[in-house]
Amino acid sequence: MKKFMDEDFMLPNETAKTLYHKYAENMPIIDYHCHIDPKEIAENRKFDNITQVWLGGDHYKWRMIRSNGVAEDSITGSAGDREKFQKFAEALPKAIGNPMYHWTHLELKRYFGYNGVLNADTAEEVWNLCNAKLKTDALSVRGIIEQSNVKLICTTDDPADSLEWHKKIKADPSCKVRVVPAWRPDKIDNIDKPTFPKYVETLGKAAGMKIKSMKDVYAALSKRMDFFGEMGCKASDHGITCVPFRPAGDGEVEAVFEKAMAGKALTAEEIEKYQYAMLLFLGKQYAKRGWVMQIHFGALRDTNSVMFDRMGPDTGFDALGAQNSAHKIAGLLDALNRTHELPKTVLYSLNPTDNEMIDSIIGCFQGTVVPGMIQHGAAWWFNDTKTGMIAQLTSLANLSVLGNFIGMLTDSRSFLSYTRHEYFRRILCGLIGTWVENGEYPDDIEFLGKMVQDISFNNANRYFGFGL
Repeated sequence: MKKFMDEDFMLPNETAKTLYHKYAENMPIIDYHCHIDPKEIAENRKFDNITQVWLGGDHYKWRMIRSNGVAEDSITGSAGDREKFQKFAEALPKAIGNPMYHWTHLELKRYFGYNGVLNADTAEEVWNLCNAKLKTDALSVRGIIEQSNVKLICTTDDPADSLEWHKKIKADPSCKVRVVPAWRPDKIDNIDKPTFPKYVETLGKAAGMKIKSMKDVYAALSKRMDFFGEMGCKASDHGITCVPFRPAGDGEVEAVFEKAMAGKALTAEEIEKYQYAMLLFLGKQYAKRGWVMQIHFGALRDTNSVMFDRMGPDTGFDALGAQNSAHKIAGLLDALNRTHELPKTVLYSLNPTDNEMIDSIIGCFQGTVVPGMIQHGAAWWFNDTKTGMIAQLTSLANLSVLGNFIGMLTDSRSFLSYTRHEYFRRILCGLIGTWVENGEYPDDIEFLGKMVQDISFNNANRYFGFGL
């Protein structure tokens, strides 16, 4: 019987072991999409206990604990941190097959030197060990980042954000990691939300202008993109349910904007006209600036209205949505390509049945800007499991060029999540190693080792233009 989580964890054969240990294991990390708070990097926060760093904002873990029949008070409510940790420790052993079981134990091993297993009986031991180590500089926020070999982090930032904490990080020579903003314009895209008129006002103030028309919206966004660019921004990120494609004239879009600003209800067609016009404008701006356009789609948001009213968004009540329409995705890319304004683009779907559709579409729009100009993004959210990663990698390999893939991201709010890069690299090496040992690819270990290093780090560095 193979030992749990030994040094050859998830490496099924000798080729996989060589690829991982000789080539992938020590490659640096570029975390080009995450949700961590730059303030915590600027202030080099130290966490008081393991509950804060693990359970403070992790809706993955909240969902698992809820599934064990635990009252919300002991998950996100007023219960003490020690009790919340105990409830997590009690639920975790039942989560066999869930990547969280692997992530948790990788984090315990890599950051805290703990080689046991977390359960109800060991919770006190783990609690005391982790809390003692969290008091050291090695497990401050910057300490975690440095020992994880992270070279660059892209946070997720609203166009109206002052980027105050990015400025402080940039001015601090003691900070060894490069931290840059990523442009997340969801609030200006969400024209159907009751908060839209107020947000337009906020955006105008940030841009130093009054917004009275779509022309003003575009001007304000352009000003803010200039500012983000000065702060090192190289990428956008859009979180949308479905990719919009409903071409409309400028007058039609202006009428929709005026209607929304007046607080009137919009039809589904009007919403899509506006959102398509916005994405088209922004895509052209990204191409002009050399930015990458990332689009995350396919999530069914806020399904539990009772809990949404109580807790708000991003608290663990989202689900996998329906398949996205191929003709709309292709239509958007084609519209940008027709005017020679198609930016580097990464497409992520939360629905794994979109894998082959994405991989067939990206092959229609590849260009000469960079190898793999249009990317199928890493297995995301409900898909960053072992089977989900293998499915995404296999589909990409079947229908595109796996060697140009830009690799993994954390998409996380936790500083301990960098082990997800290790998890991904082990799965990648296991998959490639199996193909080699099955006689499906030559045993060219030097070439394959370079490919694994490219997917782990080099491709993302070139693709985004970080210059590391």
